[in-house]
This record gives sequence, structure tokens and C-alpha cells, in this order.
Amino acid sequence: MSKTVYFITGPTCIGKSKFAINFSKNLKGEILNADSMQIYKELNIISARPSSLDIKKVKHHLYGYISGKERFNVDKWCTDAVNKINFLNDNNTKSVFVGGTGLYINTLINGITSIPPIPETIKNASKDLFDDIGPKNFFNIVNNLDNEATRNISKNDTQRLKRIWEVYKFTNKKFSYWKKKENKKFLNSKNFKIILFLPDRKKNYDRVNKRVLKMINNGAIDEVKKLLNLNYNKTLPIMRAHGVPEIISFLENSISLEECIEKIQLVTRHYVKRQNTWWNSSKLPIIKKFNEFPDEIDIKLTNLADF
Repeated sequence: MSKTVYFITGPTCIGKSKFAINFSKNLKGEILNADSMQIYKELNIISARPSSLDIKKVKHHLYGYISGKERFNVDKWCTDAVNKINFLNDNNTKSVFVGGTGLYINTLINGITSIPPIPETIKNASKDLFDDIGPKNFFNIVNNLDNEATRNISKNDTQRLKRIWEVYKFTNKKFSYWKKKENKKFLNSKNFKIILFLPDRKKNYDRVNKRVLKMINNGAIDEVKKLLNLNYNKTLPIMRAHGVPEIISFLENSISLEECIEKIQLVTRHYVKRQNTWWNSSKLPIIKKFNEFPDEIDIKLTNLADF
């Protein structure tokens, strides 16, 4: 029988990682990353990866193991995650996922549309077309191609619109056609439990502002300098991580350091807001929801049998 898979999740900058360490130690489990930016080797400070001290306390998996030159996606992460779950099950160890990327967790549990991988040439073509004709005309083209797929998409959601165009261009079939096909499954077992933290948002914003300052003081600018020296394509996911575009603008003398910090704080606060909205509307079953921060919960007083 497969062991229970645990998910500790919620918005960024709330202290999930520390809670997960104590939780995992009590359960005799190991931690797996469910954050889409902490997978990258090049992003240690920017993504606030667990420290070497944290890793010594409990074994961590799926952190800093992917090169930023790879256009990694949720499908690949889910495959890696299932392989790690199976490995830990075989070693009589429980899996404890921690991270705030709801898309990753939802896809691991519910599966994903079986769309073939889209080549880089097609992705580059969608970017070039978008840049050439502008957002309004691009939306009209995509809407004419597949108005069923665009029905519930904002005209400003360029990523999803490009995805619809790319899928049609490569497969010669509409995105809405693929969406109707049976999902590709990953986590076959229903033996999972989600622990969700949604603390006060204003207090969360304060923690965001403080973390960004700490990130800058700990060497985030040098980290982005090294990233730039690798000459990665600017459209790769790693180049869009919160903090990376803003620090690049600072390094290019387009903005001051103060403006850079304020912009990173702003985009991260917006991300916290989106994460709150996502989890509040999610239909995933939550075993336990906390309105406190993880560091306000005493794991010793928490009845682990409830989980």
C-alpha cells in the first residue's frame, strides 16, 4: 500500500520550509520541492532555496537540479516528482512536498492535458508574431483559431494565448480539442493530504518586503550577474523569476537600486495576492487550513494523527 503523500502549501514568504522540516522529522519523511523556481541550479538566493543547514536536518529533493537553459514545465516536474515518491515509498519513507506553485500540486494530483511537447522554434515563432503585430491583433488571430479556448481567457493573458497558438501551429489541432481528451495521470493514489496556510495578507506583504531586502543584502545582484553571463534566452522561465528582470534593469542602469527593490517587492506582493486567489478558488481537498503563519504553529502541540 502506498504511503500518504503530504503537501504543505500557501503563498510565498510565509515560512513553509521551516514548518516542513519539523513536520517531516516528526513523520520520518523527506522533503520534495513544489516551487517552480527553486528547481533551478542558478537561482539559490533569488528563489530562497533551503540552506545547507536545513538540508542537513532533513533530506531534500528536487531543489536546484535543473539547468536554467532548459524550458522546464509542469509535465516534466510531475514525472520527476512521481519517480521520487516511488523511490521514497520503496525505502519506507513518507513524501512531504513544500511549495506554493498551485499548478504543480494540482497537476500532480489531477493530471494534465496530453498535448505533445512544443518545439523551441514554434515558441520563438509565437513570440516573434506577438512582438510584430501587438497584443490586440495577436488576440484576434488566436480567437479566430480557437474561440472556444479563448472564451474564459483575458486578452492580456499573453502566455496562455501564445500557448493556444503554439499548440495549433504544431499539432494542427485546436487547443480545445486537446483539452477534451483524457488527462495524463501522475499521482494514481488518492492517498494524499494538503495542509494549506493562508495567513493575513497584509502581514504577508510585510514579510515579502523584508525578504526582498534580505535577498539583496545576501547577494542577489551578483547571482543575476552570473545568470546574465550565461546568455540564456530572455524568454526562458528562469529569466522571468521574480527579481531577475528587475535586477537586470538595475544592472542596465534603467532604474536605481531603490526602484529595483520597490519593483521586486511589488511584483512579489502581487504574486502573493494571486496565490491567495488561486487557493481560495481551488477545488482541491484541504485536510487542514491555517489562517496563521507556519511559525505561529507549534508542531509539538499539533496532533499529527489528524494528518
